[in-house]
Amino acid sequence: MVFVKINEPKWEYDVHSLVKAFYPKKQVKVLSPERETALQSETGKLLLEIVCRQDGVSVCFAGKEPVAHAWVREEKERKNEFKRFFYQCLCVETGKELPWGNLTGIRPTKIAMGMLEDGASQEAVYEMFEQEHFVSREKTQLAYDIAQRERQILSALHYKDGYSLYVGIPFCPSTCLYCSFTSYPIGAYRKCVEEYVDCLIREMKETAEIMQGKILDTVYIGGGTPTTLEPEQLDRLIRALKEIFDFKTVQEFTVEAGRADSITKEKLEVLYKHGVSRISVNPQTMKEETLRSIGRAATAAQTVEAYKLARECGFDNINMDIILGLPGEKEADVQRTIDKICELAPDSLTVHSLAVKRASKLRQFIEENGMDMLSNTDETMRIAAQGASRLDMKPYYLYRQKNMSGNFENVGYAKEGKAGIYNILIMEEVQTIVALGAGSITKRVFADGRIERCDNVKDVALYIEKLPEMIERKRELFGE
Repeated sequence: MVFVKINEPKWEYDVHSLVKAFYPKKQVKVLSPERETALQSETGKLLLEIVCRQDGVSVCFAGKEPVAHAWVREEKERKNEFKRFFYQCLCVETGKELPWGNLTGIRPTKIAMGMLEDGASQEAVYEMFEQEHFVSREKTQLAYDIAQRERQILSALHYKDGYSLYVGIPFCPSTCLYCSFTSYPIGAYRKCVEEYVDCLIREMKETAEIMQGKILDTVYIGGGTPTTLEPEQLDRLIRALKEIFDFKTVQEFTVEAGRADSITKEKLEVLYKHGVSRISVNPQTMKEETLRSIGRAATAAQTVEAYKLARECGFDNINMDIILGLPGEKEADVQRTIDKICELAPDSLTVHSLAVKRASKLRQFIEENGMDMLSNTDETMRIAAQGASRLDMKPYYLYRQKNMSGNFENVGYAKEGKAGIYNILIMEEVQTIVALGAGSITKRVFADGRIERCDNVKDVALYIEKLPEMIERKRELFGE
């Protein structure tokens, strides 16, 4: 454990994110003045202290002379000015630079998108990323290319009068080591699934009334793992969904099949019959030892079989997810996974960099086995990108997460015409997304760019009990 002291509480998040990126193997705690007692109550050492004043800021690493900076920008620009200075201090102290520079947010492409929408040139975008945020040329180009592609893909959407719909199924065959999403083991919750579907259908009806007159652009059923539902339950859910909402304008209908141990021919036939246009069959890795260690019961062979079943059923837009930086995996393991995926030839590939989530079992794994078990590198990222290129895919969306392995990013690659529109929408926050089900979050995007949210409770039993309250929250959010 290392401590960072700062007398400006509003910058705690950015300080923590940057320090953690430079010291990934350390537990980091940022202490504002009211929390300094933790220095006495917890085991650890002081790494550095940040003192902000009216005229400037200083950074002092333990045992060294402080480095000072005098403010040169207006007060509203102080946060960015501080991050520039602090990042440079960390670079000097550690002798390394980060691929994404001092950017700490999860949506770097949103900066590029916003600039392009305002008429900025490519040169201006590059200058903002490289000069203002110290982003590498490679990542700058990636962000710019994706922003351009996103603008083209989203040009047919109805921003003003449209919305997208998310339906959450919070059940899984088991909880993976790295997962922090709202999910419950289907074996223990099977008795309440019918009632949960009943509540979802009720929420659908009320939501359709609230959104009456708006155009529905995309629909995404996620989780959890939606295909943990039985074929009859999937049929009932989607039948109701298509009866309640007008699907004539829907440009993309996605269902996460995800786990191969939840996929059957009968379930795939239900999805295909109801016009699902895009599904995911996610291996995460093709290494059996890793699959067992992260709690995924399905073998690599089962994933291949599930994928082939989906093709046989007629699906022509199949996504596969992989995760880089999984416990014990090296470059050779990633290469083997990519080679097997290239043999299957999916239509899109989402490459995740492992992120250590506070609510996941991975934290306990790290405490027991150490951070050295997790390794994501420039080479593994390159292997994945080359695999996508072999499949004639181009990057179309990108996001980052806190505590991400290697300080890299998650990138979605897709063949022409096969990009996941909903994935772009959830990252760029340019369209209202109405979310149904336990643990889901609705985001209303106003004409002026302002975003307001309302969330549904995570616990399944509470969601069932408090459904009227969840619906009322939506009514309030969308009330004029």
